[in-house]
Amino acid sequence: MAVNRRKFLQNAGGLLGSAAGISLAPASLLNAAGESASGSEWVDLSEAKIFAESGLSPRAQRALKVLAEEVEKRTELRWPIVNSMPSAQGPVVTAEVFSSAMNRHGHAGKESSNQPDSYAVRVAQQEGAIKVSIGGSDERGVLFGVGKLLRSLRMSRLRVQAPANLDVQSSPKYRLRGQQLGYRPKTNSYDGWTVAVWDQYIRELGLFGCNLIELIPPRSDDEEDSPHFPLPKKEMMIEMSRICDEYGLDVWIWYPAMEPDYSDPAVVEREIVAWGEIFQALPRIDAVFVPGGDPGHTAPKYMMALLERQAENLRKYHPQGQMWMSPQSFTEAWFEEFFEILKGQPEWLAGVVFGPQSRVDLPTLRERVPQRYPIRLYPDITHTLECQFPVPDWDVAFSLTEGREPICPRPETFANIARRDLPYSAGFGSYSEGCNDDVNKFVWNAFAWDPDAKLIDVLRDYSRFFISDRYAEDFAHGLLGLEKAWQGPLLANDNVEATLARFQTMERNAAPAELLSWRFQQALYRAYYDAYVRRRLVYETDLYGQALDALEAIYVVGSQPVEPFGETRREAAPTNGLDPAVVLAQAQGILSKAFTQRVAQEERTRILELAEALFQSIRMQLSVERYQAEAVERGGNLDTVDAPVTNGPWLAQRVREIAALSAPAEQIKAIEELLNRNNPGPGGYYDDLGDISRASRLLRGSTYEEDPELRKSVLIGHRFPLPAEMPIAWKRWAEALFDAPLRMRYTSLDPTQQYRIRVVYAGDSPNLKIRLACEKGPEIHPFISKPKPVAPLEFDIPQEATTSGELTLAWTREPGLGGNGRGAQVAEVWLVRK
Repeated sequence: MAVNRRKFLQNAGGLLGSAAGISLAPASLLNAAGESASGSEWVDLSEAKIFAESGLSPRAQRALKVLAEEVEKRTELRWPIVNSMPSAQGPVVTAEVFSSAMNRHGHAGKESSNQPDSYAVRVAQQEGAIKVSIGGSDERGVLFGVGKLLRSLRMSRLRVQAPANLDVQSSPKYRLRGQQLGYRPKTNSYDGWTVAVWDQYIRELGLFGCNLIELIPPRSDDEEDSPHFPLPKKEMMIEMSRICDEYGLDVWIWYPAMEPDYSDPAVVEREIVAWGEIFQALPRIDAVFVPGGDPGHTAPKYMMALLERQAENLRKYHPQGQMWMSPQSFTEAWFEEFFEILKGQPEWLAGVVFGPQSRVDLPTLRERVPQRYPIRLYPDITHTLECQFPVPDWDVAFSLTEGREPICPRPETFANIARRDLPYSAGFGSYSEGCNDDVNKFVWNAFAWDPDAKLIDVLRDYSRFFISDRYAEDFAHGLLGLEKAWQGPLLANDNVEATLARFQTMERNAAPAELLSWRFQQALYRAYYDAYVRRRLVYETDLYGQALDALEAIYVVGSQPVEPFGETRREAAPTNGLDPAVVLAQAQGILSKAFTQRVAQEERTRILELAEALFQSIRMQLSVERYQAEAVERGGNLDTVDAPVTNGPWLAQRVREIAALSAPAEQIKAIEELLNRNNPGPGGYYDDLGDISRASRLLRGSTYEEDPELRKSVLIGHRFPLPAEMPIAWKRWAEALFDAPLRMRYTSLDPTQQYRIRVVYAGDSPNLKIRLACEKGPEIHPFISKPKPVAPLEFDIPQEATTSGELTLAWTREPGLGGNGRGAQVAEVWLVRK
């Protein structure tokens, strides 16, 4: 190869140094010349000039400057911006900033042309010259038109081409299209971004149709400081507000009410002063969104009274500022109180937000909230588990290694969710914890603008703009492949290896600038990480099977009977004289190979290199020790890349415990119990409810496409991280949310027999009580506390419950609770004959 790409990325820190400290230059900066275009289909804009007519507003001028800068980054061509129409016959780009601009440039006068944020872009031949016109219904429309033009251009080194027949007019379907960008430690990368990096990222979002950016105040549910901060929280918040204003983007603040008691007037007055300092400091605020919970926990009557005061406080500094709130984490009683308050239709409230941890679903919320209040969606686009939209049927091997906040492109999932949920709303502002969810941001933007967009076209646009024109197709399909790699049992998922091969092909042929793209690095990191986990799982699953085979030798050799008569009595021992300790040692030696003879070390090395590259390029903190991530569960999954993915460590621990027994007979008995752990006996049943590779007796409910929040269907949950020595079956479980039951159905039972149930209540909600009953039948146990530590419990099944030969069990958590809805969580179930 012409370039040692590993060394190239290892040294990325020196190559990426700049005044900002981080480079966000697109990868196509130094691409080789692109594919030739036929003269009838494409026109050459390499020598274009940009005409900024007198009177053009500062924001529109800024949009034209963005156009020139983004073209230069990708081509090395600097399009000059001139203030008088060029007299030469070269190509010219112009812009206008009023609603009639579309018609002035020959576009059909559709009603949508006067909607806010609308744009039109046209390429035409005028008097022998190429003229590219950008018209906007307002200043933002010009920026969005610039974005459309940039996405339509074919750019390579020293060359720019545009489609000869480009003629498009577009208006957004939904008026709110935004992203939460929190400068705080837990966001894994944002806390290391400089003002220049924020400017570039906000610009990129704007070019793809984003019209609001949501900031987070200095006080939230986070640490006070980060070792990565280039500026204090408040100073950066001011800078981000300024940047948004210069681009004409709305500024929202996600402002949690953190005090424990807002019924205290003194607390309220302190908060008025504290919030007012932020309101006064920021150059632009269009709206404030206060979550009802997560964090915060204030009864609606006190919350609404506080927000009425804060709305007045906001308008002192920003007269058009709006106040929104969400009923997140509310109990059933609090929801009813909230709806009762809304019947009075308070004037100060501008709208209601639907986000995670809402026990009321979106259609019900829209039905019960007065129509005068728009609904804004607040979708969680950043998490994989313990979240609003968990990855369905995610293999536990991924959850134990990649964790809750990995690099997580989920384009198909979020395209479907956006199409499903947006019709109930005025739009969205996403919940994000860093750049790990970058692809998802742009997918939501695209479908809030045009719900009829084709996903593959959205991904091609993303790939063409951020990677390169030549990789638009491959990278787009690679992103889809990364999503498919997470679907279903990992051992059987061939998408993992196919996706890695696709990205490796791009990697081998990539230009230096493509390798330096942090978005390319993210995709490579995920592809290598997925493949490494799968190869480990294949290898370590085989070792686990070999260890069990070694232990099963006790069934082959048997044991000598104890002498019934005579003076000398002997302990039981194998008939061939084999000591059980030898069997245990063999099993232990096999299991230890997972650590002493590791597999796929070349892929692991590549993961480490890419982690370093991502820290240098975009300040991703993929390790607590190396990069000072806030926590392993906050995206620091480099620290869990070798986390156990099978029952191997648990089995090794049990083998050590058995080896410590003094008598061979005790060892043999313990080995037999170990091998028969899951055996329910004759006529019995065993289910590992979190094992997605095997069918269970769970009643699953709706499909994920119909129910992505899993309100009416079974969620397979995971916990991250967990002790290695815990059985895998306790690290995953089935659960139902809020007041829905988790149900299992048995058929073909013996009506003459009585049964007993053994159940393990594992999960991430150990403090919530759980109840088990026969559906439409007797209770098995009332609401009880779950054992700490986790341990099996046993209960009799009343015989009358099984006289029909069938049995449906239903688990529920206590009704009416708020919070995240979790609690009815069951890991393992044995149904055994008494």
